[in-house]
Amino acid sequence: MNAETAFEMATSRIRFGAGVTREIGMDLKDAGIEHVMVLTDPNLSTLPPVASVLESLDDQKIAYSLFDQVHVEPTDESFQEAIAFAGRPGESGFDGFVAVGGGSAIDTAKTANLYASYPADFMAYVNAPIGQAKPVPGPLKPLIAVPTTIGTGSETTGVAIFDLVQRRVKTGIAHRRLKPTLGLLDPLHSRTLPSQVAACTGLDVLCHAVESYTAIPFDQRPRAQRPALRPAYQGSNPISDVWALQALRMVDRFLLRAVNDAEDVEARGMMLLAASYAGLGFGNAGVHLPHAMAYPVAGMVSDYQPEDYAVDHPIVPHGMSVVLHASAVSRFTAAKCPQRHLQAAEALGVNIDRAAPNDAGTILADRIVHLMQQLGMPNGLSAIGYTTDDLPALVGGALAQERLTSMSPRPVGEQELSELFEQAMRCW
Repeated sequence: MNAETAFEMATSRIRFGAGVTREIGMDLKDAGIEHVMVLTDPNLSTLPPVASVLESLDDQKIAYSLFDQVHVEPTDESFQEAIAFAGRPGESGFDGFVAVGGGSAIDTAKTANLYASYPADFMAYVNAPIGQAKPVPGPLKPLIAVPTTIGTGSETTGVAIFDLVQRRVKTGIAHRRLKPTLGLLDPLHSRTLPSQVAACTGLDVLCHAVESYTAIPFDQRPRAQRPALRPAYQGSNPISDVWALQALRMVDRFLLRAVNDAEDVEARGMMLLAASYAGLGFGNAGVHLPHAMAYPVAGMVSDYQPEDYAVDHPIVPHGMSVVLHASAVSRFTAAKCPQRHLQAAEALGVNIDRAAPNDAGTILADRIVHLMQQLGMPNGLSAIGYTTDDLPALVGGALAQERLTSMSPRPVGEQELSELFEQAMRCW
């Protein structure tokens, strides 16, 4: 293999501070944007975050059309509804996009922007081997993201994730050009977030950071033939490492406070910032097995409905589906990079002064399980309706996530994934 010798740091602009949402109209006006598509979900559409955005647009006389049908945990069908709303070039008149909400809204906006700018068959840009993984042909229109959850980091990344309904699997679209132009991190909006949603999105921050920090090193991956073909997920690298570790330190300090008290604006604001820090890390380094295993779990769910999620259909929230695998994976991958697993545990508050390398996976796994218990997460896949009869389908769904499984520091095949899913049936 001709190994990679370079890595690249790509990210969105980020602005953080109480009340920064009021500046969105001025940002758009200064950029010469006259008509935007605003995307949000039905629950948020009547709440203060959206009202604040629309008021700012009105103040600056920015025309807008509101799409408030974003699907929580988007599907290919819900993405295509937004794409149809956005229209084709020259038809809609949108010269910018605004997303208000969690990763679902932001990812939907990325996709609407992409297909409105460069129309194609829906599967054209979807990650291989499920889709054709065609690169984004050129620059997209400006997209400003206003996150209201404290976990996805989607405002910093070039990734849009969705459920492919007919195949019952999660997949996505990934390219640097999908990154939002600007992310406005307003701690005031985090107060509308229900406790269980805060817990799930906060644990997504944890998993983003751990996985990017423990991903295969960038110089152990094949060299890109051209700079433009270097993947968004490049492997762990010195820049992503900094953001990942700091995100874990913030999770240790603020996550429980943020979940337990919606009015703790400091804690929720710091978790909002931690989500972006982790996004800077995994958006360039990548995530690996917990996310790859989470996608079929979310796609195959039959009857689980979590607390605090205003949905009328079964879902496993993304952060929950990922963290259910994190402890089993930590025990598995630690053999390849024990020091990194120990450093991740230390960032999460564990004293590792006397820790032995052979114990690294268990030490990190135990810390993750402790946080899961404090936050009321289900005790493994069995608690959300899965049994060992589901193992073949789960393994097949995870193997389809080649972009993610290839980031694991320890290679996996059917046997290894089957064992990991079986271990994830119970976390403690």
